[in-house]
Amino acid sequence: MKLRISVAVEGLADEAVARRLLRDAGLSLSGIHGLNGKGKLLKNITRYNSRAKFEPWLVLIDLNHDFDCPPPAMKVWLPEPATGMCFRIVVREIEAWLLADRENFAQFFSVPPSQVPASPEELEDPKLALLHLILKSRKRFIREMMLPSQIRKFKVGPGYNALISEFVLGRHSIPNNVIWRPEVAAKSSESLNRCLSRLNQLTKHCVTSL
Repeated sequence: MKLRISVAVEGLADEAVARRLLRDAGLSLSGIHGLNGKGKLLKNITRYNSRAKFEPWLVLIDLNHDFDCPPPAMKVWLPEPATGMCFRIVVREIEAWLLADRENFAQFFSVPPSQVPASPEELEDPKLALLHLILKSRKRFIREMMLPSQIRKFKVGPGYNALISEFVLGRHSIPNNVIWRPEVAAKSSESLNRCLSRLNQLTKHCVTSL
């Protein structure tokens, strides 16, 4: 029987990443919480942490530019995480974790591999960098799905989250067999590497506590 774990995230792209991390770790999703932005997530973090005293939780939150690095953010947002809490700060946005798998990102979205940044955690705005890459995609439908309409001034296109989810989870992947690889991305993303390590530690702790 798989260990069940609750998840709280900011939005749909983060949800896809969380689902993938659980899947790769052999964990079962107990429930998804949040999905209403960073402010709401932080507002409820104390409640999630209280529940993590009795059940495992994974919470992903973007660092953005609220702090220079994760440690001071952790001290403010959740200074005393519960035993069952895996509270991970993404540097600086979840898109940085996706860009960190340079080869598969370039292949999936049909962009030049040489232009995918080698150090995505150093980017000022990973999502904006990702969208600039999509401008160079050789496939028109990817550009139309991912990029915002200049007339309506949306931040992202109508199919942004759907294509991100396909890349992360492998649903109807285009091209076939190209999917985000967390273990590869972790080599270029320290915050993702730490997340994988902490999730592994949490899994071992919960299993031995059963």
